[in-house]
Amino acid sequence: MYPRYTVENIRTALADTPVVFVMGARQSGKTTLVKQLIAETGAADWTYITLDDQAQFTTASTDPVGFIRNLPGPRLALDEVQRVPALFSAIKQAVDERRAPGRFLLTGSANAFLLPRLSDSLAGRIEAVRLLPLSECELQGSQPSFLGKLLREEAPAAEQPRVRKHLIERLVSGCFPEPLQRRGEARQHAWHQQYLNSLIQRDLQDLPHIGQPKEVLNLLRLTALHSGKLVNLSQWSGKMDLSRETVKKYLALLEQLFLLDLLPGWHSNASKRLVKAPKMHLADTGMVCALSGQSRARLRQEPTLVGPLLETFVHNELRKQAAWLEKAGEPLRFHHYRDKDKVEVDLVMETLAGDCFAVEVKAAATLTKQDFTGLKRFQQLAGKRLRMGILLYDGDHTTSFGENLYAVPHAALWA
Repeated sequence: MYPRYTVENIRTALADTPVVFVMGARQSGKTTLVKQLIAETGAADWTYITLDDQAQFTTASTDPVGFIRNLPGPRLALDEVQRVPALFSAIKQAVDERRAPGRFLLTGSANAFLLPRLSDSLAGRIEAVRLLPLSECELQGSQPSFLGKLLREEAPAAEQPRVRKHLIERLVSGCFPEPLQRRGEARQHAWHQQYLNSLIQRDLQDLPHIGQPKEVLNLLRLTALHSGKLVNLSQWSGKMDLSRETVKKYLALLEQLFLLDLLPGWHSNASKRLVKAPKMHLADTGMVCALSGQSRARLRQEPTLVGPLLETFVHNELRKQAAWLEKAGEPLRFHHYRDKDKVEVDLVMETLAGDCFAVEVKAAATLTKQDFTGLKRFQQLAGKRLRMGILLYDGDHTTSFGENLYAVPHAALWA
């Protein structure tokens, strides 16, 4: 079993918070992680229930207050709680009657904080921890250090040689635990296709205001072709013969299911020439490849296809590392940078204090000064707020390219 570094965030929250909500896409490992925590904290104290069980689902839906009240044991682990939103009010009532840390451990495959009234019903009583698919650090069994070094303003480095072949393997297989256990690209793609079909049959049906779940799946297939690119509602609505507002609503639903991230444009009051449209990244490159027909052979034959996939991979890796840092009280806001001249930086991470760390992603092993155009333009605009700019490339060594600007090997992400 792979190590899951998010477990420390959950342990910390259980120590002082009555309700801990572990949320993330289906099959990202939530149930396995919860059962691990139950075992290590004393299984006799816990009652574990999944609402994917139809009998439990029916009972909870019929009488949510009675369902919570009548459960034995001092602590409850409740899987897929978003399927019965009324349970959140019942849990609030139970917490108000007997407040104790770590009393409820919930999981959900949808961001229940976006459901009506939840933020009011459990405010001050709940802490959410997001679990993403496996990171390369977890797969390699290495301790994450990339973001920590950036925040200390140290240039990351790696002794590993060029990793292009390995990255192509990872881009196609993705980082969900189950397909990594399957042999062969065809079987991995089959898992991703079945995974998406199950979303239509289960999770989308549970969300309110979904008239045509298959339209959401069609939009997800379309976004696979545009992962790492700017969101273009007008273009997408035309291709799908839907209104802009419907496409916007469906994008929000996919985000609620943790299947994609919308990355807002970085902005500054000092400039009106910045593009504020969001970028979009799917949650897993294996899903992108399965939906868009990408294969390892095709990526080797058409190198230009690797760049957008690699950008999505790096974005997702840094999202995962940022989630682990939150337990240390260092939340990061994620943006992209692009101006009216189409000069851009793939990723800008900003601290609460306003310090910025910029990352540009290149698939190539050879670098020129022109590759730093985006980072230097951003540096001119952000000034001293830019603490470090990184250009990730398929190289062997970390090299300085100016004040606080470095070329860094891809492998430094998990070194």
